[in-house]
Amino acid sequence: MLKIAIVLMLLATMASLFSGLFFLVKDEGHGSRVVNALTVRVILTSITVALIAWGFYSGQLTTSASW
Repeated sequence: MLKIAIVLMLLATMASLFSGLFFLVKDEGHGSRVVNALTVRVILTSITVALIAWGFYSGQLTTSASW
């Protein structure tokens, strides 16, 4: 369940990234929609990092690196 939430958050972050690009091109930098998209993207990324940290802390996520 946690992995699904992380993947969904990453997809939402990508959607916010492309919406910010769209607004930047369409509005030519004049307007607040680009800033709003950046704010949403930062919040989504923070939540994603928190979910990953929680996953490692709780043991739901593990690493299989040999080093």
